[in-house]
Amino acid sequence: MCCLTDSSKITTDIDSLRSEIRDKSVRVIDVRRESDYKQDHISGAVNLPLATLLSDDSPERVLKLFNSMGIDDETSVVVYDDTFGALASRVAWTLEYIGHSDVSLLETTYGHWKSLGLENDSITPDIQNKTHSMNLQSDILATSEYLESAKSREDVILIDNRERLNFLEQHIPGAISLPYRTLSSSDKILRSKEDMKRLLDNRGITENSEIITYCGSVGTLSGLAYYALKSVGLTNAKLYVRSFKEWKNLQKPTEKQEDANYWDLSAE
Repeated sequence: MCCLTDSSKITTDIDSLRSEIRDKSVRVIDVRRESDYKQDHISGAVNLPLATLLSDDSPERVLKLFNSMGIDDETSVVVYDDTFGALASRVAWTLEYIGHSDVSLLETTYGHWKSLGLENDSITPDIQNKTHSMNLQSDILATSEYLESAKSREDVILIDNRERLNFLEQHIPGAISLPYRTLSSSDKILRSKEDMKRLLDNRGITENSEIITYCGSVGTLSGLAYYALKSVGLTNAKLYVRSFKEWKNLQKPTEKQEDANYWDLSAE
C-alpha cells in the first residue's frame, strides 16, 4: 500500500499557493498548451504541456524533464490546468511515480484563478537545472498483465472514469462507472472530502479494497480519480496508465452494459 502523498496535500488552496509563490518556496507547473501558457499564466509557473510529457513518458526521460524544470527531491510542486484537474493530475501522478513526495494539484482551474484577478503574467522564468533521484513507486502503477490477474480478485475494485455513455457501450469486465465529471464541484477540481466520501460510498468503493482506475487512453481522467480516492484516505490505489485503448488493442475481453436504466444515463 502506498501513501507517498499526504491526503491533506492532495490539493493546494489558492491562498496557500499565493503565499508560497511570494516566498519562492514552490515550483508551479502549468500543463496547458505552450500557446496558452505564453499568453498568460500564474506568475512564476513553468510550462510542461501534457503532450510533451506523453510523447515519451519513460522514467528516464521524465526525470530529465523535471530536472530541467528545477525540481529535486525536496522541491514543493503544485500543478494546474484549465481542464478541472484532468491533465494536471497525470503530471502529478508521474512525479509521484518517479518518487517525488511533495506534489499537489491546485484546487481550481487557471481560468478561475485569472477571473479572481490573481497574479499572472506572460514571463517565462529562468530556471536552473536540479537533480532528482529515481525511486520508482511501482505499487501505484497497474499494467495490463497486472490488471488481468487482479480484476477477478474479490478485494479489487476496477473503476472506469470515462463518460457514462462510453462505459455503457464498452468497458473492461467487472468495472464500475465513475465519470470524472462527478468528482468536481462548481469551482473546485475535487468535491469536499465529505461529499467525495459519500459519492464513493454510494458506489461501494471502500477502504478495504485495492482500487484500480482507468480511462480512455493515457490516464488523465483516471489520474484525477486516483487523487480523488486519496483525498478521502483511500491510498491503496493504482493507475492503469495505458487504459482502455491499450486493453482493446491487446484484444482483451470487454463487455457492454445491457438494458441501461435512467440512472445509467445520468451523471450521478
